[in-house]
Amino acid sequence: MSEQIEERAVFERTRVLTAKHTHYCPGCTHGIAHRLVAEVIDELDIQEKTIGVCPVGCAVLAYEYFDLDMQEAAHGRAPAVATGIRRVLPPDRYVFTYQGDGDLASIGMAEIVHAANRGEKITVIFINNGIYGMTGGQMAPTTLPGVKTTTSPYGRAPEECGHPIRVSELLNTLVAPRFIARGALSNPREIARAKKLIRQAFELQHTGFTFVELLSTCPTGWGLPPEKAMRWLEHNMMPFFRTGVLRAPDAMPESATPYAPDLSNDGGAAKNGAAT
Repeated sequence: MSEQIEERAVFERTRVLTAKHTHYCPGCTHGIAHRLVAEVIDELDIQEKTIGVCPVGCAVLAYEYFDLDMQEAAHGRAPAVATGIRRVLPPDRYVFTYQGDGDLASIGMAEIVHAANRGEKITVIFINNGIYGMTGGQMAPTTLPGVKTTTSPYGRAPEECGHPIRVSELLNTLVAPRFIARGALSNPREIARAKKLIRQAFELQHTGFTFVELLSTCPTGWGLPPEKAMRWLEHNMMPFFRTGVLRAPDAMPESATPYAPDLSNDGGAAKNGAAT
């Protein structure tokens, strides 16, 4: 008599992801980031209330992978598009952008800074892999010093190109953002932590601007096999781009304190010819 074997699913695709195979290179952690965002949306049961905005870059086809209402934006303009969507839809909707470091921190720097400064009620998922991936491996605003790319063949020279930009820390100088954090996609423990950060960002979205930076790999652009790319991220990126929560409603930095000037006193400005 044959023994009956009970089968049960221990892992399956979240319903917020489509069945379409992604176009990402082997070892690229965009797929992990997609899954984390999708799982959070699924677990919060907000699939029918969520709108995503795609960037220009490696994730330009993200609308084919998320089973959500998705909108494509011009290069760097995802926060502006998300702002428009957020302001015309009912307040119970969730709006997020998904952007790489070239899209967000280069051509889109003005867009992200001003959306954060206005406190737009959107969530931004920022993928930092330290390079332009889709366009051929050029130097990005986040490329580390000395790293060789197609546009810095001798290595990034800070005296000529400036130092890499810590976007999370830059946004943390503003008053309005409600949640800013950085995670990494380098090992199961860090990935689990990153998912918690993404969930916090979505849960806090209706109170203001929320931002999660994810340190990611680009094995093709870095010229490394996937496993070594993970170790390179941990050894080189994480010491400079420190992971953790930079601000949350119960842990706001001094920079988040609104300033209210005393406009009842001209401070001698009228005497000096200044407008009152």
